[in-house]
Parts: sequence; structure tokens; C-alpha cells
Amino acid sequence: MAVVILDPDAPDFTRRYTNLADPRLGAAAVAASDEFFAPMGRMLDPVEPVFIVGKYDDHGKWMDGWETRRKRGPGNDWCVVKLARPGRIFGVDIDTRHFTGNYPPGASLEACYSAADVPGAEVRWTPLLPTVSLKGNSHHYHTVASNETWTHVRLSIYPDGGVARLRIYGRPSSDATIAGAELDLAAAINGAYVVGTNNEHFGLASTLLLPGRGVNMGDGWETRRRREPGNDWCIVALAAPGIIERVEVDTAHFKGNFPDACSLQAARMSGGTEQSLITQSMFWQELLPQQKLSMDAVHSFDKLAALGPVTHVRFNIFPDGGVSRLRLFGKVAGA
Repeated sequence: MAVVILDPDAPDFTRRYTNLADPRLGAAAVAASDEFFAPMGRMLDPVEPVFIVGKYDDHGKWMDGWETRRKRGPGNDWCVVKLARPGRIFGVDIDTRHFTGNYPPGASLEACYSAADVPGAEVRWTPLLPTVSLKGNSHHYHTVASNETWTHVRLSIYPDGGVARLRIYGRPSSDATIAGAELDLAAAINGAYVVGTNNEHFGLASTLLLPGRGVNMGDGWETRRRREPGNDWCIVALAAPGIIERVEVDTAHFKGNFPDACSLQAARMSGGTEQSLITQSMFWQELLPQQKLSMDAVHSFDKLAALGPVTHVRFNIFPDGGVSRLRLFGKVAGA
């Protein structure tokens, strides 16, 4: 089972927005100056980095990330990542966990827009994050102030070394917003995101919006065991205003800890703050009444209330537990 480590110091953008550098969504590391000790693609692995004592390969100590050789001349190393989808970037995490005597002292980040898998020499790179200091074995969270849409990022490290993980948090742009188009309105790759949740003790609610079925019990939203009255919930902002026609709730791999039941509330909202959305969500109309759930199964529901176009849903689980994926299939509404 994958170990889920929820960093209590992580900023809100890590929970609210999609990791556009997630290979499960289609992101890829496409070019690097050097990857002698560890390949660039390993830096995007969605699983938490690990350190394996005594594990070596032909190049030396096996490290869970991207690591370059020791530079003996001028210059610095870099890696280009093609994002899963063009999108706006709100924040990054340059993670050096398990890199102690071999982490880079500094790093910077640039971005570009290119139709090519690997941007050519003619592409103009725009600075997103100036050179910042790095520490070993640490997360490095930085907010990004940019209103533009990007397809690629270039991480530069100074002068060399290893980075365990690179996360690029943002909101993907979507071409699937034509009125009448049918899509999964809750898919992160289409632009949906989690506004808020009451608990994520064992797994992030944003995992609900990822593609495919969960690979194990660590690949889903799971709350702590509830020892008081009430139920757990999360609120999802849809990719676009739409009419939800069919719902899928997948409890893949959750067996002794799946919720007893679930329900959905929904509304069309505009303006306000995230906190006001959370407060108002208690009074939203019911889209799907409470339904029983079973372990390790896909549950489909198509008998939904006719609420018209909505922009947000509140997913309630009773009383607690774990869910792998939530799908909200429907048609995009007009303006």
C-alpha cells in the first residue's frame, strides 16, 4: 500500500488545485541536462519518495527522484516538464526529501507555451520563480503570481544535485466547455477542484478527481474514524456549469473502511468566498438522496433530482471512511 503523508504545513494551493505535473494526468519530463544518478521521470512520481538503505545500481546509490552528476565546470542543470494540460499555475513544491548531502543549494522555475512536446530554442521562457534557496530533506512551497496559461515548466538547479519530487499546482484549461458537450464535470483534468473538506486524515479529497480507478487504498480520500455524531464531506467546484445526469462513486480497495452511505447536494453559485461556500453548502438542494455503499465497488446512480445547471456539489459520506473516485457525468450548460 502506498504511504500517504499529509504535510500539516502545506499551503492551501496543494489541496485546492491540481498537480499539473502528475503523470497520471498525462504530464511527462521531456528533457534534462543530465540524469546520471537518477532519471528525470522519477521526479514526477505521484507516490511519496522513499529511501531504501543499501540499494545501489550501476551508477551508485539509488535515489527516488531526479539526480545529476557532480558538476565540475560552469553552468547548472535543468529539467523540462510538459504539463498534463495547458493551465494557470498557482504554486509549486520543490521537494528534496531524502536528499541530504546531494541536494541543490538553489533552484528557479520558468514556464512557456509551446505546441511541441519538447520546446525548441526559439521558445521564450518566462520566469515564474526567481532563484530560491533549498534545504535538504524538505518541502519548498512557493506561491506563483501569474495569470497566463502555460504548457511547460523548466526547473533549474544550481549547480547540480537531486530533487525528489516536483509538484506544479494549477488549474487546467479545458476545450470541453461547449454548451451541450458531455464530460465528467468532476474530473481534475477538465478543471474541477476541491474547494474544501472537513477531514483528510488518511488521504486527500482531491484524489477523488483523478482518472482511472485507485491503484490501492492509499489512492483515495479517506477520513479518520468518526467518534462523534455527524458525517464527513467535501465540496467540489465543477469544471464548468452543467447538468449532472449520472454519478459514479468508486470504493476501490476500501473494504473494512468504506462509508456506509453517501449523498450529494448541489447548487449554482457565483461570487462569495470559499468559507461562505462551505457554510451555504449545508443548505444546498439534494441532488442524490442517501444511498448505501458497498466495499471495493463502482456504484452508479442515474435517478437524480432535476436541479438544472449547477457549479458546485457537496459530497457527503456517512459517517466516515474512504472513497477512491467520484465521477459526475453531465452536459455543459450555456451562459
